Amino acid sequence: MKRFFILSLIGFYTSCFANAQTQMWSMEACIRYAVDNSPKTKQQVLINSNYKYDQQSAVASFFPSIGASVGVQTNFGRSIDPETNTYSNSSNLSNGYELSGTLPLFDSGQLISKLQISKIARMNGVAELQQIADQQALSTMQAYADAVYYRKAIELAKRKLEESSVTLRKASRMEELGVKGKADVAQIEAQRAEDDYTLTHMQNMYEASVITLKDYMNYPVDQPLEVDTLIPELRTTSAIEGASEIYQTALESNPVVIQTAYKLQTAKLERRVERAKLFPSLSLFGGVNTYYNKTLTGENNMPAFGSQFRNNFGQWVGISLRIPIFDGLTKRTALNKARANIKIAEYKQKETLRQLQTEIEKALQDRDGFAKEIIQMQKQVKANEMAYQITARKFESGLLSAIDLQTSGNKLLQSQAALLQTELKYMLKSRLVDYYKGIPIIETK
Repeated sequence: MKRFFILSLIGFYTSCFANAQTQMWSMEACIRYAVDNSPKTKQQVLINSNYKYDQQSAVASFFPSIGASVGVQTNFGRSIDPETNTYSNSSNLSNGYELSGTLPLFDSGQLISKLQISKIARMNGVAELQQIADQQALSTMQAYADAVYYRKAIELAKRKLEESSVTLRKASRMEELGVKGKADVAQIEAQRAEDDYTLTHMQNMYEASVITLKDYMNYPVDQPLEVDTLIPELRTTSAIEGASEIYQTALESNPVVIQTAYKLQTAKLERRVERAKLFPSLSLFGGVNTYYNKTLTGENNMPAFGSQFRNNFGQWVGISLRIPIFDGLTKRTALNKARANIKIAEYKQKETLRQLQTEIEKALQDRDGFAKEIIQMQKQVKANEMAYQITARKFESGLLSAIDLQTSGNKLLQSQAALLQTELKYMLKSRLVDYYKGIPIIETK
């Protein structure tokens, strides 16, 4: 009984270990892994943290700038005594203490504009992070679909090879009975060799597609990766969706469009900053100071440090008005460049919106086209399956040749592969249309 329990426990852990080793990766898992381990995503996260620090610095610019200084000085050598008008050797020690500050009162809105620029830069960083994640997700989806296609193509090729092997055995037996000739057997044997080559080719293509998928996922190359070939049930949409409605939704949710809007706002604010530099600026300044002196030679009748520190205490306050007059046209040139940058941002926004509208039109058309193709391909696969079964029975009855059987089998395999490819394309285009409709492919953390 104890031995049976130990063997059962070993078998259980072995089964668990085997299941862990053969973990199947779904599309969502691959996308999440790709985004979380993308160097571009991690880099953008750090860039966004810098945007946060820039905003904090812009907020701090509204507060006074305060500084303190401490200095020590010693004087030694000959000097004229004002009472006796004679030279004397003396050494003095003095040190001073100062605390000062400056507060901007008016700068034509430069600080406010810079604060708004920092806020927009931070929001733009969030949109840029989402765009990077979306691009990584779309690339991973395409690579995943290719891997699934070749994985399922391997299954179709194996099934075709098994059927060819069974047909070859039947034909060889029929040759022994004198029902079939050597030519038919040779033709079927050639077909089996071709099916064997097709299987090997699909296996090689699958391995290559997995390597590509690992590259997009930033997945270790030396570790196995098994994709889940279970395709969710495809439901072709029956609702009539207009590209214009999807386009209006994309204007509010697409990160690329959001970035172009932020860049245009930033360009306008930068022009405001450069224009404000042409006007006067007003600032308030003030501070306190004190000092201490001590004679190092002769009799020292100087007051104590505490007494001098209090008696020499002073303070000041003032207002500074700075009026720009001429700086070699530096500010004027910067203002002209800022105006040109606004035009550049506007043209880029128009181009981005035009490309977005074209992409939506194409994605919608491709999705609906693939939906129609799936219906036709399903009918074609059923017809080819029936035709192949009839051809196989007629071949066994001696009514058709091996060439007819080979042609029918190839048509069936091609239609099955075409249906699989069309289903995967429809799935990708559906996800892309949903993405333009504001449904994110993956949420950024």
